[in-house]
Amino acid sequence: MSEHAYAVKGDCANCAALCCIGLAIDKGTRFAIDKPAGVPCPNLDGHLCRIHADLDARGFGGCTAYDCQGAGQRVTQELFDGADWQDDPRLIAPMMDAFRDLRTLHQMLALLAVILPRLPEDDARKISDLAAPMMEPLTPATAKALATGPLPDQIKSALRAFPQLLRP
Repeated sequence: MSEHAYAVKGDCANCAALCCIGLAIDKGTRFAIDKPAGVPCPNLDGHLCRIHADLDARGFGGCTAYDCQGAGQRVTQELFDGADWQDDPRLIAPMMDAFRDLRTLHQMLALLAVILPRLPEDDARKISDLAAPMMEPLTPATAKALATGPLPDQIKSALRAFPQLLRP
C-alpha cells in the first residue's frame, strides 16, 4: 500500500454534517456554546453551517480547526450508502457510533500518512500491511470491530519501535 493510500482529509460536501451532531462541544475559547453529542448544532441548516463564513468571529474557531480526516464522508457514503440522519432520524445513533469508530481509524490513517514515508521500506510495508484492513470497504460492524479490536494497539505497538518519529 502506498503512502498516498493514507491521505485522509475531511470532505464536508460528501458528509451528512456528522461532526455537527456527533461531537460534544464545551463553551470556552474555541466554542461559543455548550452542545452535547447527539444534538444538532443550532447553526446547522441542512448539511451546511449557516454561519460558516463567520465561524471565527462568532466564537467557533474550533469548528474551523476541526478535520474528521475523512471519517464523516466515509460513514455517510460507504457505510450508509449516502443515507442521512436528517431524512431518517433512526440513523442518528448508528451513524454516530460509526462516526466514532471511523474517527479512531482515520486518526491512525492520518498518523500513518506522516510516519510511513519516513520509515525503512520493510518496516513501512509491515505496518502498512497491518493497517490494510482499514482501507478495505467497511460496514458499521467491521468498522467497530477494527476500531475496538486489537488493531489500534497492534499499530501503536509497531510504531513504538520508532519513538523518534512520534515526538512533536
